[in-house]
Amino acid sequence: MYDELKEEEIVRKVGGRFKLSTLIQKRLVQLNQGARPLVEGNGLDKMSIVLQEILHDKIFLDKDSKVGVSSSPDFDAPPELDLDSV
Repeated sequence: MYDELKEEEIVRKVGGRFKLSTLIQKRLVQLNQGARPLVEGNGLDKMSIVLQEILHDKIFLDKDSKVGVSSSPDFDAPPELDLDSV
């Protein structure tokens, strides 16, 4: 089990358990399709990467329930492509 999921902090950060599970699922799909991780994940599995991205405020669910990428100044990678709009 992932210890991060036992903490209420991650649930509050996203806005509830349903939103958390939706965000995790959508981000895992992006990573499986080749999206770059937004945190250092050397040796981490994809689920752990997603949880770290959430905890470090790198990703969120936008108003349309799509994965949004934080525009924090400590991250300088290009934005993710929205392949659904192609």
